[in-house]
Amino acid sequence: MLVDFNTLPDDSRIWIYQANRTLTEDEVSEIETKLSKFIQEWTAHGANLNAGFEIKYKRFIVIALDQERNAATGCSIDASVHFIMQLEKDYDIDLMDKMNVSFKQGEYITYKSLIDFKKLAKNKGVSANTIVFNNLVVNKGEYEDHWEVPAIESWHSRFF
Repeated sequence: MLVDFNTLPDDSRIWIYQANRTLTEDEVSEIETKLSKFIQEWTAHGANLNAGFEIKYKRFIVIALDQERNAATGCSIDASVHFIMQLEKDYDIDLMDKMNVSFKQGEYITYKSLIDFKKLAKNKGVSANTIVFNNLVVNKGEYEDHWEVPAIESWHSRFF
């Protein structure tokens, strides 16, 4: 069952998919429609899942699931991964590659391979204070408090 993302509890499980490029306004609108339909029909062993989503910065698809009511199962997680993979095909974007880093440079969001990010850190192109997106957060509370953080406060700190 689709619910407002902001009403989900802080312990809701979260999945973050970062796009390798900025989405257009039309793409965001289409993806929101597709996400709404998918989540409305998303179930685990026939039971509705209380879930919501948001798209941040025209780059990140964030899905949250209130597991207190009904938890995700292997099949329901597979369904969500297949849905995301279909979005990749439909919009010629990469959403599943976890070996890339997104970070802020001024008002812009930059997307680099992990290797390139390491090089930037070594060459002082980014600093320990660079705002990075920590897509390893596991629940909505962590997402709200520790997703956009200085690199030194995330797993990225090992590069400084």
